Formats: sequence, C-alpha cells, structure tokens
Amino acid sequence: MESLKLRIETAAQEGIGRLRRGRWTVRLRGAACVGLVALGLSGCRLDMHIQPKYLPYDKTDFWGDDRSERQPVPGTVARGQLRLDELFYTGKINGVLADEFPFPITSADLNRGRQRFNIYCTPCHGYTGNGDGMIVQRGFPPPPSYHIERLRTAPVGHFFDVITNGYGAMYSYAARVEPADRWRIAAYIRALQLSENATIDDVPEPERDKLAQGSAGQATETSK
Repeated sequence: MESLKLRIETAAQEGIGRLRRGRWTVRLRGAACVGLVALGLSGCRLDMHIQPKYLPYDKTDFWGDDRSERQPVPGTVARGQLRLDELFYTGKINGVLADEFPFPITSADLNRGRQRFNIYCTPCHGYTGNGDGMIVQRGFPPPPSYHIERLRTAPVGHFFDVITNGYGAMYSYAARVEPADRWRIAAYIRALQLSENATIDDVPEPERDKLAQGSAGQATETSK
C-alpha cells in the first residue's frame, strides 16, 4: 500500500514538473518570437513614408529669407514653354500688331474657331458679333460691334492680343484658350465681318452668276 502511494506521488510530481517545463518552453518560444519581430521591425526604414522634407511655403531658417522653396534661376524656361515665335504667341511682328496669320487658315480651322467663339465669345459679343450677347441683354456693358469701321480695319493681331491680354471690361482668356485657337477665333471674327460687309467683288467669279441669277429672280417675283 505504501509503495503504491509512493508511486502515485512520484508520478504526480513528475507530471507537475513536465507541466512547468512545458510552460517555460512556451514562454521562451513566445519571447523568442517577440524578439525576432522586434528585430525585424527595427530594420524597417520609414523614410519613404515620413520623409525629412519641406512642403511648399513651409518656413525654414536654413535660408536667409525663411522660405523653404527656391526661386527659379533667372532665365529659366519650363519645358515646352520656349516661345520664340513672336507672331504666333503675341500677334505681333517686331512689337507691332500683325495683319497676317502664323499658319494657313483652312475650313477646319474656321469650324474650330466658330466652335470656340460660340463657347467663349457669344455671351458678350453675340453669335453675329454685334455685341448683343445674352449677358449684355441682362445688363452687362455691351462690347463694340465687330462691324464698326475701327474693328473692320484693325489688324488681325489685334483680336489675338485682346483675347490674350484682355481689353476694357474683358479679361484675359489666355488661361482658357490656347494660342492656336485664339488665331482660329480671330479668323472666324474676320469671317463674321466679311459676312456683314462683303461686296460682289469678294465673291469668287464662278459664284457671281448664281448670285446675279438669284437676284434677278427675286426682282421678278417682287414686281409681280
């Protein structure tokens, strides 16, 4: 009986010992895993996420003017902004408003000019260029008609210059209309002026007979 009791106590003590050793093993393994993770994280750099940099307009005492951003070097030109073609970009030749286009105007250019004109110009100038656009009808000061003598005889560069820089109550459209489209709008303005002030001499010869016949037919119908 005593021997059985002894064996039971011995087995219990061995079981408790194994349990304790198992717990310590788990703890050691857990500690080792935590240590490995910490070691791995310590090797990760956050420079790409938290960069040591200045944002625009941040103040800094590194430069004498306290500005973090630097001014471009004098004479710096942005890529694609080297505008050497004076006529194309200013509407002038040697500083004088030009009366010529920097590229040949095709029917496609006129159609594009009409589209741009209808979008940007008609609210004030109207579809015919008489200065009776919708916002003028609602009280905005009217612009001059394109058909007055001063504008009919103005060089085409004048219209390009006004679109670019603004004039009077009209502000600049340089940020809204690219240079090529400004020339196309100017060409369409010329077409509007011609439509209101054309003479028979402006009509191609093959078309003059048709006009003459049409006019004769209308005169005949009127006299009846």
